[in-house]
Amino acid sequence: MLNKSIIALSLLSLLTGCSLDGDDGQNGAQGVQGTAGNNSENGTNANSGLNINLIGRAVLNAQSPEGAAEIVAYQASKKWIYAINSSGDEAVVNIIPADTFDTAALVKDNEGIVTATNLASAITLSLNENTPGDANSIAIDANNQLLAVAMAATNVGEAGQIAFYNIGGDTPVFIKNVTVGALPDMVTFSHDGAKVVVANEGEPNGDYSIDPEGTISIIDINNGTIADTALSINFQAYNNKQAELEAQGLVFANPTGRTINGNLINTTVAMDLEPEYVSISKDNKYAYVSIQENNALAIINLEDNSLELKGLGFKDWSNLQFDASDKDGGVNFKSYPGLYGMYQPDTIASFSWKGANFIVSANEGDAREYFFDASDEADCIAQGGLDYDAKDGCLAYIDESRAEDLALAANFDYLNNDDNDIGRLKVTTVKGDKNNDGQYESLYAYGARSFTIWDSNGLVVFDSGDQIARVTASVHGNAFNNNEDENKGDTRSDDKGAEPEALTLGEVGDRLFAFVGLERMGTIMVFDITNPYDVKFQDYFYNRGLEPSADISGDLAPEGMTFVPAAQSATNEALLIIGNEISGSIAVWEITTQ
Repeated sequence: MLNKSIIALSLLSLLTGCSLDGDDGQNGAQGVQGTAGNNSENGTNANSGLNINLIGRAVLNAQSPEGAAEIVAYQASKKWIYAINSSGDEAVVNIIPADTFDTAALVKDNEGIVTATNLASAITLSLNENTPGDANSIAIDANNQLLAVAMAATNVGEAGQIAFYNIGGDTPVFIKNVTVGALPDMVTFSHDGAKVVVANEGEPNGDYSIDPEGTISIIDINNGTIADTALSINFQAYNNKQAELEAQGLVFANPTGRTINGNLINTTVAMDLEPEYVSISKDNKYAYVSIQENNALAIINLEDNSLELKGLGFKDWSNLQFDASDKDGGVNFKSYPGLYGMYQPDTIASFSWKGANFIVSANEGDAREYFFDASDEADCIAQGGLDYDAKDGCLAYIDESRAEDLALAANFDYLNNDDNDIGRLKVTTVKGDKNNDGQYESLYAYGARSFTIWDSNGLVVFDSGDQIARVTASVHGNAFNNNEDENKGDTRSDDKGAEPEALTLGEVGDRLFAFVGLERMGTIMVFDITNPYDVKFQDYFYNRGLEPSADISGDLAPEGMTFVPAAQSATNEALLIIGNEISGSIAVWEITTQ
């Protein structure tokens, strides 16, 4: 177990520079990139204001753990952890008691990583006994002691269900299913327990012959009684406004106009929008919904169910630096005028400051790639496919390309568009060719390699810039931008870097912190966001082995996180519970003030 605490004052001076009296001078020429140093001895906690220690760990389905612990929730009244387990043939939720922690059992290996466990599943809830399909998300309401599980239908395009359980007794008791939209991907309760809000992603099938609309469902709960039907909110009012939305910073990537597998594709705006994640404002008046692939945020007024759609725009990489290649031998940061990042957030959260609402996003990024069945390459091409792969099948659509495979306009002449530079970077093909002459005047990469705070107008209040890349490169050297399923550094530089995906907020003492999970690195960054206009990097920690070429170990690919306030914890201290997708492990970290 490694807790890499970095002295905030020193690091922030390095990252942001000092503030001195007098006018700024002209920027000097960029120096030659230095070689990465060797990994140093494990550090000890700096005086960063927090102590963060691993106190609990469980591994689900240890023989085949991938997918066994993705999304987690916490029941304060029983001090139970709930985790979706998708590693087997059936959808289940494992329930893990978290009322005691034998920390002596968490022995470390030679690298300082904990692979031992001291927690175990006590109850297995078999979801398919009452609801068919796959489980995507869970949520718990302490007001009415309810569990909600988002269940996707077995067949693409069919309506999903929210399965409700009473969790007030010794074991969960099924109550009912409520039908929602296609592919419910995230479910959450309002803070008062009066509403359930669901993001229905509505992804297409492999050849786009079925492409349901993305929607948002709202289920009312009145004095503990769950409504039998859900209200569905769609985006059909925007179907004739694609150009207007694109001007606001939304992105639409689909094969409209092509004939695939005998079907002429005509994707509407409502079909293309794919709601991903939901956060409810503290006052229960608004639901904020990330729409990842479309680089958008939807705001639902929960008092009148009205909808507002906002484009998130693009991040300019001209004055920031990152490593764009997995073939350049290690850490190699550069800035790229003309390159932009699509924020494309996955997880979002919200909080209030001085009576105003703010949204926090983990800017993972996501491309679209769809395959359908074909007998061979000739059959694939004949059916309108783009390429054939014996493993994946016939490629129906992809919006991703490496920069080196695109024709770049003259403003990119400063680049070495090859494997050692931006040529390896994956970018979208649907934006950047401004005059449709076949040459790209701008490039747009997936995600922003950052976390961002937005106000309720959709304006950026704070973005972490290139800080995630700089911290991980400083701590790990050439092992940075690792992948979640192998120990090989720099392998994700051409994709989305460390890939911030998981996110949760929590108060420790009198401070509000954002915990940002880096999916590929398996690590967590902590930022003090008490004042959204004065954000401070706070800490960095992980329990993942990174020895080159060694077997993967520890906790890999944080997918879902939940924060437990000190008053609801068995230790009387705040806890961070993390579900790790690849290792199938649940990690419980105790967080105290120094």
